[in-house]
Amino acid sequence: MNRKMIFFAAIVLTGAAIANAAQQDKKNEKKETTVAASHNDAMSDSKTAPIAATTDPAYVIGPEDVLDISVWKEPDVSRVVPVRPDGRISLPLINDVQAAGLSPQQLAGSVSEKLKKYLNGPQVTVIVTAINSQRVFVVGEVLRAGAFPMLPGMTVLQALSSAGGFTTFADVKKIHVVRLRNGKQIEIPFNYRDVLKSENSGQNVKLEPGDTIVVP
Repeated sequence: MNRKMIFFAAIVLTGAAIANAAQQDKKNEKKETTVAASHNDAMSDSKTAPIAATTDPAYVIGPEDVLDISVWKEPDVSRVVPVRPDGRISLPLINDVQAAGLSPQQLAGSVSEKLKKYLNGPQVTVIVTAINSQRVFVVGEVLRAGAFPMLPGMTVLQALSSAGGFTTFADVKKIHVVRLRNGKQIEIPFNYRDVLKSENSGQNVKLEPGDTIVVP
């Protein structure tokens, strides 16, 4: 084989190697793109998943709560809706539905029953994503006075923590909870130092909607 033929063969082999390498690069790019797309889809799904504000099955929905109403395989009917001051919500097909006074499971059953006129065997899930109807109030010598969502089982100590703690002028031994009971105002004493020492833990009562914690 003369030099020209050897040179030509080398060029052919080099070209084939380059072509194979280019094809392999395209395959790798396609694979990476597919993996990235799958990862992005998974991330998107995780971001859109609703986060429940309460998992208590006995929780009673109230005005201003925010609900995630999901109808399986029916995205056009599913909605994130606030409960209006009149206690009702609005959904496609069935318009206004009473929500306040019901548990999430009871509301899911009510919505499902109404949707049966338009859908075949609707499966409805109701998740409370924000609790705004049940609030407690912290006033006085705290860092963040105001209204706070009352989580299930919330105690005085937990509410004070939500308020960011005390100012330097707070008299933590004379804190009290103001509560309306049978139309009358009562006061429940709370000595912060005693509760922390477990000397009077019974004062760390569970709060009720509308309770006001006063920090003098």
